[in-house]
Amino acid sequence: MKKVEVIITTEFIKLQDLMKFAGLVETGGEAKERIQAGEASVNGEVCLQRGKKLRPGDTVTFSGKEYVVRYAD
Repeated sequence: MKKVEVIITTEFIKLQDLMKFAGLVETGGEAKERIQAGEASVNGEVCLQRGKKLRPGDTVTFSGKEYVVRYAD
């Protein structure tokens, strides 16, 4: 599975915000629904917390793709 890097400039990003930032969903409401439906995994485990804090090195799996959080250089 190909990994896509999501670059952040803050200490962390919340799961629902990452999904909006990366263009995986159109709205925060859609992110909430998809997360609560169990469609997103964080570091290999299904995550139902839309406010889950993601830090560099964390991996999100959604719609058959992996997204890795990285700091901007």
